[in-house]
Amino acid sequence: MQPDNRKKLTKMLFTAIKVIVTVGGLAYILNKIPFFDAISNWKPSALPWLLFILFLTVVLMAIQANRWRGLLLEDGKKVKFRTFYAYIALGYFFNNLLPSGFGGDAVKTVAFGRKFGNTANSVAAIAISRVMGLIAMFLSFFIAIPFVLIRYQVPAHYTITVSAVAILALIIIVGSLFLDKIKIPDKLVQKVPFLLKLQQAFAIYRNHPKAFWLSGLDSVWLQIVTIIIHYAYFRAVGIDVDIAVITVFTTIMVTFTMLPISINGIGIRENVQVSLYTGLLGIPADVVLASTLLSYLPLLFQAAQGAIVLLKIRK
Repeated sequence: MQPDNRKKLTKMLFTAIKVIVTVGGLAYILNKIPFFDAISNWKPSALPWLLFILFLTVVLMAIQANRWRGLLLEDGKKVKFRTFYAYIALGYFFNNLLPSGFGGDAVKTVAFGRKFGNTANSVAAIAISRVMGLIAMFLSFFIAIPFVLIRYQVPAHYTITVSAVAILALIIIVGSLFLDKIKIPDKLVQKVPFLLKLQQAFAIYRNHPKAFWLSGLDSVWLQIVTIIIHYAYFRAVGIDVDIAVITVFTTIMVTFTMLPISINGIGIRENVQVSLYTGLLGIPADVVLASTLLSYLPLLFQAAQGAIVLLKIRK
């Protein structure tokens, strides 16, 4: 079999697995909890909370734009803030179309790099942003987990999985700062010269610690906003869940939905949420599913903004 055909076959196989897991996960949860039973928990009283969620979604995107801009150092100051926000929205548009939670990152960084130059730095800034966001999430998890374990028995495999991914994130963020210490084979550099630029782009943050740590601070703010949004999902369906519990369970859910075995975590997200909030807290499964389905509202809101940006770019 030719290498190109092998790659195509492998890609088709992975896509098929994602489709099967996604459809199977949704079929399983909707078989246990009928869809209309879940959405019957959506009441008019949820409207203020939904508007609050959309407002926080804009705040979240603005913080992401500010973090990206700061990591581009002097180049970032040359571009208007609203442009970064627009490209963040563009990324969300493609994230919701491509069968990966990272597809939008590639689109926005390449598009931004081509228009304003320095694609390597743009890619490095987005990668650093992603990992710093994960570290902030895991930090909040380990701060909140002792308060949760006092009242609930969180299955060990959840904590072990989160801990393993947290260690991996730390290794990646530290390793990226010293990528220039790794010798890239000359033949590979000749074939892909962009790798050398990318290597240097990551290492540059050793000389700019302020920008690096400010991106970490933005990531902390992002995590706080994210936790409040997830808290609002439950308030929208009339349930008040402890913030520490929200923090721990959201981290677990996000960690499992990052696994590249479904389309953007769909099918896994719903099952993990019900397993945690119904299995450990005793919240009715239809209520948990109703709150989880609300999480697609800000995704649609972000994608709609990205669609507007795409139309303007094409014009």
